[in-house]
Amino acid sequence: MSGSQSHVIIVAGAGPAGMAVASSLSKAGHEIIILNRDIRFGGLAEYGIFPSKLKLRGGLKKQYWELLQQKNVHYFGNVSIGHGKDLTVEDVRGLGASAVVFTIGAQGTKAIGVEGDSAQGVFHAKDVVYHYNRLPGFGDRPFEMGKHVSVIGAGDVMVDIAHWLIRYKKVERVTAIVRRGPVERKYNPKEIRSICANMDLEGIRNEFERIKDRMAKVGQNPDDVLKGFTDEFIKCEPQVSQTKMGFRFLASPKRILVDEHNRVRGLEMEDNRLDPKGEDTVAVGLKQYYEFPCDAVVFAVGDKVDETVGLPYKNGMFITNPNKTGNDPDDSLFQAYDETVGKIMDGVFLAGWARKASEGLVGVAKRDGDWCAEVVERYLTSKSVGGDARAVLDQLHSLLRKRQSRPVDVNGLRALEVAERSFTDKTDCIGEFKFTANQDMLARIEQGRAS
Repeated sequence: MSGSQSHVIIVAGAGPAGMAVASSLSKAGHEIIILNRDIRFGGLAEYGIFPSKLKLRGGLKKQYWELLQQKNVHYFGNVSIGHGKDLTVEDVRGLGASAVVFTIGAQGTKAIGVEGDSAQGVFHAKDVVYHYNRLPGFGDRPFEMGKHVSVIGAGDVMVDIAHWLIRYKKVERVTAIVRRGPVERKYNPKEIRSICANMDLEGIRNEFERIKDRMAKVGQNPDDVLKGFTDEFIKCEPQVSQTKMGFRFLASPKRILVDEHNRVRGLEMEDNRLDPKGEDTVAVGLKQYYEFPCDAVVFAVGDKVDETVGLPYKNGMFITNPNKTGNDPDDSLFQAYDETVGKIMDGVFLAGWARKASEGLVGVAKRDGDWCAEVVERYLTSKSVGGDARAVLDQLHSLLRKRQSRPVDVNGLRALEVAERSFTDKTDCIGEFKFTANQDMLARIEQGRAS
């Protein structure tokens, strides 16, 4: 521990990155205050992974509960940070902690920038994932998908969305729309097992036939690629619906077509060719357009951070220190940086998706948190005195009272868990009962405390 000196560290965000930072620094003997926007901890692990990965979620939950029960860890759920929220970045920095680590994820969504993207039936993948994981504000909203859904993207999130549409929505058809070709697909072959029982193999063969000349032009052998593509359809999970899953390659959505009620009726697509670019390829539009009918469109094209938080921001990212320090891990990657004055924000750090949006899943976020904790430890060795945890906590409590916030502590979380366990309705895709509205959760917590 830094000169055996105990410090107060505030961690904003209780997802895999934030919990990793809190875990490392609490073990080193520091006092940790966790501020979390959601009532529940877990972030991406609670609201961002596919529900059937209950084992992964269960294991993480157990670790997180153990962490929150440590005497030197103080949890404040239902506290959001940003302009017009419970606390501003300045409020948090003014509490007197030795360091503040922002691990608040990538809460913004990339603008799609396609004409018609405000039509009924256009969704962001993140919103859909939040919906089926019962995040308040999303869990109880209707997601009307119709019969044929186009999912834009070729990564693991596309597979998760398709999985939900096939297994729980039981729509008639799902088509993954991919800007480049099958060789450039991004999903993990293991993930495809959740949906491969529903693959429309004849449709996939026809699709390869349609684009084979364009693949051959960049030296790709369509027959070999088709074999490699379909060879991944092994150990498929049992089929539970008649949904047909297909792909449309070398296609860029240019415009969302709507009916007279502003509902999606299809996509205007542009055909692409592949051009070599170094070891890789790029998609180049051919200015040939056609209509592709569908009833809903889900964009699985990545996320950006939320610029309303109040941290220095540029191009969808919070800004980190451009000047390398040569340490390992390099401090600069985790230090928040204010470009307007050309200085690092002293004692302010970033980790997880707040540092690098949509970069890998739970394991990557956790590793990022571990690295950030090392950087913070190094920083603390330069601080002569640690803060007084009591004073910081008192100031935080009085500020939250003044703002009429309703923070939830670890006892509140226990009361919520007891209340939710009493419900037996587990028919849902998440395999467990969850309240979908914050006010319902807060009411149960109050009841639990009163009883």
